[in-house]
Amino acid sequence: MADRERRRGLLAPVPRAWPHAAVRTRVNAAALRVANLGVRHAVRRLPEVLDDGETVEMLATGTYGRGTGVVALTDRRLVLYGHGVLTRTVEDVPYDRISSVQWTGGLLTGTLAVVSAGGRTEIRQVPRDQGAALADLLGRRLAAPPPVSARHITARLGTLDELRASGAITEQEYRDRRAEILRSL
Repeated sequence: MADRERRRGLLAPVPRAWPHAAVRTRVNAAALRVANLGVRHAVRRLPEVLDDGETVEMLATGTYGRGTGVVALTDRRLVLYGHGVLTRTVEDVPYDRISSVQWTGGLLTGTLAVVSAGGRTEIRQVPRDQGAALADLLGRRLAAPPPVSARHITARLGTLDELRASGAITEQEYRDRRAEILRSL
């Protein structure tokens, strides 16, 4: 509960060690590429909003909320972190809640828009190469079928067993559906 409130900016941030040295190297490289001091600060503060063991796969910088910001594509979710003079805005969107991603590029910068169950979120003035690459990777991630977890398969098979035991389905229907579930692995 405290971690969620801390990510939303309601509690003071707690310094957190970087999960992996490779992530630290990529984040530091991104911070050095940007000229804006506010974006550098946002990039450096990013570990405060990451969960333990969460890995950053790609970063993009721009304007988010009322200040400068960072979009981080992690192995678990999309994190938008904005840092203004007196404000801090953090939004995290799990991949299964994202319905679409839109990239509108200009000559040097563009706008990355993410549409999710919670509405539409934009980060503006994203450098063209960063925004296009992030939109492409996020689009490919959304197009890929979600990974099937062992827990999900076990639950489906358990429900199928209950249906057979209660007489709701025949033995043949049970075998057909069981084979279909196992083929989805």
